[in-house]
Amino acid sequence: MTIPENLETPTPPVDVIDASTEISQLVRAKRRRGAALFSVFAENKLALAGVVMIVMILLFCFVGPLVYHSNQVASNLSVANTAPGKGHPLGTDNVGYDELGRLMIGGQTSLEIGFAAAILAGLFGVLYGAIAGYFGGIIDTLMMRIVDALLSIPVLFVLLLMAAIIHINQLNLTLAVAFFAWLVPARLIRGETLTLRTREYVQAVKGMGGGASRSIFLHLIPNAIGTIVVNITFQVADAILALAALGYLGFGLPPPAANWGAMLSQGVTYLYAGEWWLIYPVGLLIVLTVMAFNFVGDALRDAFDVRLQRR
Repeated sequence: MTIPENLETPTPPVDVIDASTEISQLVRAKRRRGAALFSVFAENKLALAGVVMIVMILLFCFVGPLVYHSNQVASNLSVANTAPGKGHPLGTDNVGYDELGRLMIGGQTSLEIGFAAAILAGLFGVLYGAIAGYFGGIIDTLMMRIVDALLSIPVLFVLLLMAAIIHINQLNLTLAVAFFAWLVPARLIRGETLTLRTREYVQAVKGMGGGASRSIFLHLIPNAIGTIVVNITFQVADAILALAALGYLGFGLPPPAANWGAMLSQGVTYLYAGEWWLIYPVGLLIVLTVMAFNFVGDALRDAFDVRLQRR
């Protein structure tokens, strides 16, 4: 029995089949790359420990004050320098602030400034480096000489000078820390861009009349996302350390605001009096936070390197 011609199933055009096949292949390739990245990251035990520590620290700083209530505005000299015990699990400081509640509030400030400074520095540094690498020539030379000149300046000295001149608040501290933090991502992304701009897809965009902004934002920066994510992770740790150093040297947020560096600086005065609770808890939190972000950053760097090798 023959099927009439008008009842035969029409065959889709060849180009439709090819297009759908290519899309499905791209989706599967992206899923494989994502699975490979996660697999490499998950194999790193230190990275998993770092993720757990970061989550615990975030819960401690931002959820803890909702559970453990303490007065961090009005001082109480009658209970100043009280040892850990009932009512004050980690004791009190020299003006009677509960040390456990102070650690939570100080951690909020340190983490907020650290994340904000890292993101600001990353965004500006990525854009700066991508522009320099894409155009090359005299533009690249001039832009990178500015970066080299700023990198030659002692960062801590300039931060101290800026903190002494400007009014200290959370926004100004964030901008001060980010002012120098963008230099490293700018150099990294500039190097990535010098390599990526010679790829066929970038040359094809130029050949079709695409502008520099299209190449930079749609092709160069997305293909350097691995380097960007890894660098921002390290930038958070560096920003927290820089803020701790400023606070330790007396250029942190004025009371009653708190940050870990200022708490550490105040506690050193009473270390020889045996008041260990003013030193060790805050010092341990600073070390654990920086270590956690460094562990995660190292693992992300390895994971993205493997992904790029397999691509």
